[in-house]
Amino acid sequence: MTAPGPVVLTPRQRLESRLVRTLAALPSPAQRVLSGRPVHGDQGQLEVQVQLLLRLMALAGEESFETLPVEEARESIRVEAAAFAGAPVPGVVAQPLQVDGAEGPLPARLYVPEGAPRPGPLVVWFHGGGWVVGDLDSHDPVCRFLAHAAGIPVLAVDYRLAPEAPFPAAPLDALASFRWAVEHAVELGADPARVAVAGDSAGGNLAAVVSLLAARDGGPAPAFQALVYPVTDLSRKSESYRLFPTGYFLTEAQMDWYRDHYVPQPAQRTDPRVSPLLAEDLSGLAPAYVTVGGFDVLRDESVAYAQRLREAGVPTTLRLHPGLIHGFVNAAGVASVAADAVRELAAAIVSGLSPETPTR
Repeated sequence: MTAPGPVVLTPRQRLESRLVRTLAALPSPAQRVLSGRPVHGDQGQLEVQVQLLLRLMALAGEESFETLPVEEARESIRVEAAAFAGAPVPGVVAQPLQVDGAEGPLPARLYVPEGAPRPGPLVVWFHGGGWVVGDLDSHDPVCRFLAHAAGIPVLAVDYRLAPEAPFPAAPLDALASFRWAVEHAVELGADPARVAVAGDSAGGNLAAVVSLLAARDGGPAPAFQALVYPVTDLSRKSESYRLFPTGYFLTEAQMDWYRDHYVPQPAQRTDPRVSPLLAEDLSGLAPAYVTVGGFDVLRDESVAYAQRLREAGVPTTLRLHPGLIHGFVNAAGVASVAADAVRELAAAIVSGLSPETPTR
């Protein structure tokens, strides 16, 4: 698969992006007038800023990506990410490089914030996108924001995507790239004993799977895992699918599209490398921070995974943001409520990788 070039927004898209940033910065009363009556869920009220962004997206009338050919869906996600990127984050240098995947080199990008300690912690980040869409560019704003907020380097890995490379390509690439990061930590300016894995959605799934596999095969294991609305069970649908099937960014139909491309054989969907929630034993894994929004089809399986980690004796923090939706890390550049959630994520990673924090 040939890597696409940088995203270039059309004049209309640039105008829409500026409009999003302008409206998201309005005072809350003005946002309420524009977004409509409050929306309530079983965990609380949808944040007005988020409700406004959802309304703007609905008014744009873009075709939902699961109805498009895969390559068009990928470009649609890249454009959407660029439109919601916000102002560039200062003081972060991005360096392109290659890491080892399971079957060859993978593109990667190292984000180093000014003043990062050397040697210090390192976060290996796996992007979201249902194992089908997403790339280094779609999550460039996320990684820059996280590196800046945490003050530590972030290594983003562009693992192989389905349907060209279905399961188990992604988890094998994720594990291999994590091992590469540990092996090359010193030259990356990092401490090999303080390398974390993190990711959003499908990337959160991969971070969880890497933590699980690494704890069982005797090789180096992550010092910490940060799971942002992770997919943890593709074999069934939890109650949050029934509550939020449409209207809150990630839809049930999109998750079905992802699943069918990534794991086309239903029998494989109970494999713990696909559905870590179904693993028999979660003991001995890296300490975890699990965060998810209250209006997310993946909410209940994210919460269930955090609970299972706790039951297995893994130090685990669950942070449920009642008024947020799926994809909030991608909106940190335009929505202050999303930015606050990512800053909490950054603080949790810093704390989890502190030399004073026990790793087990």
